[in-house]
Amino acid sequence: MIVLKKTRFWIAAAAALALLAAANYLLLSDRGTGSPDTTESRLPRYSAGGLEIGVGTEPVVPQVGDNILTVELRKPGGEPVSDMDIEAYAEMPAMGAMPAMRASVELKETAPGQYRGTMNLSMRGEWPLTLRFDAPGGKAVRLQFDLATDREGLSIAAGAASVDAAVAQMAGDADVITIDNRRRQMIGVQTGEVAMRHLVKPIRAVGRVTFDERLLSKVVLKYDAFIGDLKADYVGTRVEKGLVLFTIYSPELLAAQQEYLESLKRARGRSTEVRDELLLAARQRLELWDMAPQEIRALEERGWPKEYIPIYAPRSGTLIELNIADGSAARAGQTLLVVADLSRVWVEAEVFEADLDLVSAGTSAEITLPYLPGRKYEAQVEYVYPFLEGKSRTGRIRLTLDNPKGELKSEMYAQVSLQADLGERLSVPEQAVIVAGDSRVVFVDLGGGRLRPTRIETGRAAGDYVEVLKGLAAGDKVVTSGNFLIAAEARLKTGVQQW
Repeated sequence: MIVLKKTRFWIAAAAALALLAAANYLLLSDRGTGSPDTTESRLPRYSAGGLEIGVGTEPVVPQVGDNILTVELRKPGGEPVSDMDIEAYAEMPAMGAMPAMRASVELKETAPGQYRGTMNLSMRGEWPLTLRFDAPGGKAVRLQFDLATDREGLSIAAGAASVDAAVAQMAGDADVITIDNRRRQMIGVQTGEVAMRHLVKPIRAVGRVTFDERLLSKVVLKYDAFIGDLKADYVGTRVEKGLVLFTIYSPELLAAQQEYLESLKRARGRSTEVRDELLLAARQRLELWDMAPQEIRALEERGWPKEYIPIYAPRSGTLIELNIADGSAARAGQTLLVVADLSRVWVEAEVFEADLDLVSAGTSAEITLPYLPGRKYEAQVEYVYPFLEGKSRTGRIRLTLDNPKGELKSEMYAQVSLQADLGERLSVPEQAVIVAGDSRVVFVDLGGGRLRPTRIETGRAAGDYVEVLKGLAAGDKVVTSGNFLIAAEARLKTGVQQW
């Protein structure tokens, strides 16, 4: 029994010695890093300029009035960095008529590698904190932190990476800002991918229906005359090819008929060859004056000239212009009537100059008219006019539509939707691009909450995507939602040249 008690005693003693040895080991290990056992040694640490930097405030939740700012500088091995000149200030940005306010902090070295100073915050709100100093080797370090009254702790915004997160600091990261997961959720940050996509750019144009000029016929006389009986007597009347439009009286045409009849009489006593030449010359004069062949034959059979000669419709269609009346005079070269075949019409649309090079003959289009809801007409661009309208800076294109029922009427307005195929292009979601003057800026997600504002060159916009000409590569991730709030923060914290 005594032996058992002694055994338990020695087991307990051995366990106590083991715990003591482990504690000593941990203590020695901690001291081996050069970090004293103080509150400040447990400050969040960041890596910048080849140094490990700890930053914190007392109280942990900054308040209106005096707050103690503590900064620790150590080399990677834990050796404290002394005699550093650190510029520190918290600055509330300008709001409306209120100018920006700055709370400068005079940091003094209170222990090797430890610097402390009083920071007076005059009012509640956001007070972004900036630290500046020259690291060993002459490298300028500029750190920015998110700091606000009534909010616990500090979070790095730009200029450094968290040592605890083991994120390697990259060269040229002076413009990088860091937003933790909590704030990303509050802002609603979402990302999209830069990738090669098949882009089709929709182009909208306003057009109007007009006559197909290839189906227009103008009735013009080559001599002075007087109108007799006008058959096609109002605009809009339907005419058929070969039917009489009106009759005319012309002294010149009457004389030409008499000359032709005289030629017929003289030719009867002559040889066949001479007779044919005389008749051909006289007949040709009547034909050149648009006397119909059947009227010439009737003249030959009748043997005497007719005073009023009928003029026939050159095509079937609709009378769209009328410039004469019964008994009116008609001069040579005057347009008397215009007949249009409306079974086919043109749609002429205006395309903005910036999009004109994307449109060519054969480009597919969809045409709708507000007067015919629910109706869509499929067409292709038939012709692109080789000039611009000077005032509107638009180019005109032409499309042809069949109109068998006459639904499409001249001067109707039409909406033309074109689809320009751009092919495979490197592109980003349109929401990712921020327009800043002449610059186009996106926020590239570097991971670990780090975002870099990047200036890019853009090309065509197609639907929900924008072509990228320069500044990004396939596979990059960019912010597509919440980027305007991030942009405001980036302007404040980094002052990058993109803005």
